[in-house]
Amino acid sequence: MSIDRFKFSIVVPIYYNELNIPYTVPKLQSLQDLIPDCDMEFVFVDDGSKDASLKLLLEAKKTDPRIKVIKLSRNFGSMAAIQAGLEHATGDCVGIISADLQDPPELFEQMICQWKSGKKVVLATRAQREESFSQRVFSNSYYFLLEKFALKGYPRGGFDFVLIDKQVVREILDIKEKNTNIMSLIYWLGHERDLLPYTRQERKLGKSRWTVSKKVKLFVDSFVSFSYMPIRIMSLIGLVTAIISFLYGIFVVISTLFGLIQLQGWTTIIALITFLLGIIMTMLGIIGEYLWRILDESRGRPAYIVDEIFK
Repeated sequence: MSIDRFKFSIVVPIYYNELNIPYTVPKLQSLQDLIPDCDMEFVFVDDGSKDASLKLLLEAKKTDPRIKVIKLSRNFGSMAAIQAGLEHATGDCVGIISADLQDPPELFEQMICQWKSGKKVVLATRAQREESFSQRVFSNSYYFLLEKFALKGYPRGGFDFVLIDKQVVREILDIKEKNTNIMSLIYWLGHERDLLPYTRQERKLGKSRWTVSKKVKLFVDSFVSFSYMPIRIMSLIGLVTAIISFLYGIFVVISTLFGLIQLQGWTTIIALITFLLGIIMTMLGIIGEYLWRILDESRGRPAYIVDEIFK
């Protein structure tokens, strides 16, 4: 693909990033020197921040008309914010990056080169992480399970720093799926892609708002959206439990008839019932996760509400 002049949009979800914005905006603006053959557009999506993030973005916009600010009515989550950014991005290709500068924006130069060569998806994958031990354990476990049971071949280090063609943007927006992982959705689309490994840097400014509850939701969303494995595991557990219970029942009856054992009290029965009820409640919880997402999709509510657009 030969491209002389093209438009490059960068989508940045913003949530309590007032300490990062004074450094992130100039860093992204400096990419113009690295990629001189493009017209740049910066799409910042304020995901219901209650700090000075929006104010700082609007101040930066006064001096740079390439900046577009999308203000959501409340916090809808990073995936919804990215969807909103993609909806308002107008570039021939679109980059997605976090505002905390843990991912090196300079890598966009290489990603653009890969896009020009014909790749519609370029993923910056994390070869290493300058993060705490607990964060690495959670991330590595999550991506291992995702690759094993949901999306075969998914990069083991994961990614949320990516460049995609405008065709891929349209496909994502046409799907209109809520409660999903945009990055996994990009991978699921199946377009030919390139991987660029890098080291994810330690966060220098501000506090991460990526809480345990949000991590758990992402984990559940990813597996419910891209895998039938939870339902398959439930079926397997139910089948194995039924077989064991049936064999145990036959053993008890035969042993009692031949006087090999004596039935004693209710302790064993109560323990067995409690165990089986625990399995049943777990299964009902998993089914509930699927049913909730079906209900949420059927109601047709939007994934996010845009309060204001500052172009």
